[in-house]
Formats: sequence, C-alpha cells, structure tokens
Amino acid sequence: MKALVIDDEELARRRVLNLLEDVSEIEVIGECSNGQTAIKRINTEKPDIIFLDINMKDMNGFEVLQKIETRPKPVVVFVTAYDSYATRAFDVEAFDFLLKPFKDQRFFKTVERVLNTSKTEADDLFEQRIKELFRIFSREAQQGKLSKIPVKQGNKTVLVDPPDILYIIASGYYAEIYTGEGKYVLRESLNNLEEQLEGGNFFRIHRSTIVNLDHVKEIVHSDYSEVDARMKDNKLLHVSKSNKKEFLEKLGI
Repeated sequence: MKALVIDDEELARRRVLNLLEDVSEIEVIGECSNGQTAIKRINTEKPDIIFLDINMKDMNGFEVLQKIETRPKPVVVFVTAYDSYATRAFDVEAFDFLLKPFKDQRFFKTVERVLNTSKTEADDLFEQRIKELFRIFSREAQQGKLSKIPVKQGNKTVLVDPPDILYIIASGYYAEIYTGEGKYVLRESLNNLEEQLEGGNFFRIHRSTIVNLDHVKEIVHSDYSEVDARMKDNKLLHVSKSNKKEFLEKLGI
C-alpha cells in the first residue's frame, strides 16, 4: 500500500513518516508541505492512502480532496489540531481523525483499521462520507463559518467567539487575534480567517489587518486623505487606500 504524507508543518510530517517506518505493509512514496503540491502528486502518483492535515497555509484539506481527479480515490486519514473539525467528522463517521498531539498507539490502531478494510469498502466509505463532510463544510462556509475559533495554548484549546474579536493582524505564517481579554496567536493565514469570518461584521482594511467593525471607536483622518481606524482598545490601524472607500461606506460615512 502506497502512502503520501501531507502537512505544512515539518515536525508533524516527520512524526508520521517515522511511525510509518514500523509498518511493513505501507510504502511511503513522498511528503508534501502544501495543498497545491499534494493535489498534483495524488493525481499523478495515485497513493492508496494519504495522511492529510486540514489547516494548511495555502488551502485546507477539504479543498485538496475536492480537486482530486484520480480514480479510485485514496483512503484518507485526517490529521489536525482542530477538534471542532474532528467532532463534525466523527458525527458522520469519517474515515478517521488523528487529533494532534496523538499517541503512537492511536496512530497504529488507525493504520491497522485501514489495512483491514478492503479497497471496495474504502471507496464506498469515501464516497458516502466525503459527500457529507463537503455538505457540512459548505454549509458552514455559507453561514458565517465556524461558530468559534479554536486556538491551541499549551495543554488546552481556547474557543474564541468572533464577536469578541477586536482585530486580527498578520504576523508571518501566524495571525494575532486581539480581544478584550488579550492576544491569541494562531497558525493560520489571514485569507482563511477572512473566509471563516465572512458573514459577520468583519472587514479587511489592509492586506495584513482585519477589523471587527463593531469595535471601531473612531476614524482618524490625515492631511494626505488617508485614514486610520482607532479601535476600542485605542490601537490605531492603517486603512489602505484601496479599501478606504468601502470601509467608510460600511461605517455609514
């Protein structure tokens, strides 16, 4: 059985690859650090099983699966740190989820179950379950995305309510989420967060900044026809020229 490991975190890929070295029935044919590369390799190399991270920088795991063209499709084992996704997948009896950080025993149990499932059964399960997962994913996309944003902090996961968010600032591969309670750092792109928050009262005022319009305290005008948004915590955020007109219109100015 040929396997492909897909995760944008190198340490996470190493963990799965090291564990697979102890499974003689599985031959690892490669690893991918992003969704675009994964799609190409799946379609050309036709792995039997893929270990797929859900949240990657360029796209999520659901989007990767939607673009797979090869038949039959591989057996999919989702690997994620986001238990909100896991809960939804288990509700529809998804193939399997490895929730980071997972124990070795849990990993080998999953692999054993995959090895004991016939290809026909796996294909049937894939078709049935992925359709339901896409339905749930699409429904969330249309209804304002996830009701809460899970942020991993040490041995706990904080569930941030979108209405509590003041603003979000990009910081490299991470996003800094500011609320009245403080700052939360999430390994997520601003593009993905913008999609998740669509339908709420959020607006991207700059390529590196999203604000909650409900928490804009005042608009500061400069001598050069530029504007800044002062938030309720008195943080001053610059509004790009390209977003200025729409931003002011949304505020009724």
